[in-house]
Amino acid sequence: MQFAKRLQPLQSNVFADMDRAKAKARAAGQEIIDLSLGSSDLPTSTHIIDAIAQSLSDQSTHGYLLFHGTQAFRQAATNWYTQKYGIPVDPETEVLPLIGSQEGTAHLPLAVLNPGDFALLLDPGYPSHAGGVYLAGGQIYPMPIRAENGFLPVFEEIPLPVLQESRMMVLSYPHNPTTAIAPLSFFQSAVAFCQQHNLVLVHDFPYADLVFEDVAVPSILQADPDKSVSIEFFTMSKSYNMGGFRIGYAIGNTQLIRALRQVKAAIDFNQYGGILNGAIAALNGPQEGVKAAVETFRQRRDTFVKALHRIGWEVPTPGATMYVWAKLPQLWANDSIGFCRQLVETTGVAASPGSGFGKSGEGYVRFALVHDPAILQTAVERASLFLRK
Repeated sequence: MQFAKRLQPLQSNVFADMDRAKAKARAAGQEIIDLSLGSSDLPTSTHIIDAIAQSLSDQSTHGYLLFHGTQAFRQAATNWYTQKYGIPVDPETEVLPLIGSQEGTAHLPLAVLNPGDFALLLDPGYPSHAGGVYLAGGQIYPMPIRAENGFLPVFEEIPLPVLQESRMMVLSYPHNPTTAIAPLSFFQSAVAFCQQHNLVLVHDFPYADLVFEDVAVPSILQADPDKSVSIEFFTMSKSYNMGGFRIGYAIGNTQLIRALRQVKAAIDFNQYGGILNGAIAALNGPQEGVKAAVETFRQRRDTFVKALHRIGWEVPTPGATMYVWAKLPQLWANDSIGFCRQLVETTGVAASPGSGFGKSGEGYVRFALVHDPAILQTAVERASLFLRK
């Protein structure tokens, strides 16, 4: 059986690779502490669950949900966004429900790229950003992001011949995996650059609320209030611990929203209406659950970073996200995959190799803070024994 060539670049996936390594370690009797996947272990707030539960007995939620049936959700997203960022939004033309923000980053390239067109992606960056470009037949130009530049890309490094064939740029701050935060001034530069070179500017924004320091985390539309070139993807997965419910939305340029809606219309309808009701409850309701989640991840961050420092592994304290981005000891500086495989096979501690997020991620490892502090402490103790060998 022969398959499409577009599948070839999708064969390697950092999460799938680690799943195999975890399965091997588990089969060998290791007790796994899984810090490789950024899936929140915190519960969804009760008022959100109640809204979904009450929908189950409502027969009107049982059928297909077309765009106009999502109006209440789009209005809730508009209100939440305008209140938080001060940017007016039209819920009819500038908002689109998504099955998580990953759907947006995977499907938008189908609406923007012709085969052979370039997309400018962060390196390292989230794997689905590349996957969507490959499915659209596009080419990727990786923009290296380095610690000395605050893990922000340097636009002047992009070759002019690549720019001439580029159609979109994808950013994501607070950043996964590096945890970097981008200031508004950077986004303003990005908007001006994309306007100059006729690029669509995509901002994946899942960690808008998971911020620990007293620092502003801007939306891309604060730098592009006219929505001239920009679209932003938000998900309920991180802020509201709704990862399994798969609900988010796109917000931004009217033409981009319309184009993405056309792609969606050919692929799916919308999420189950009851899940949208839960998302409405999340956006309109009390935000104490978001604050509690932030505080929980702050405590985990502090515990984990301090524990790493005690064993001599110096890592910066992240200001946002649910991750720690750790530079590997010199022995493993060029083999993050080997480090993660041996770490899980030897100790049961699973992490994500930096190279799985892009070439510039080599020499790093990402830990997801998805366990209680005591378990995180145990993970570091196990890692310490491994590093001493």
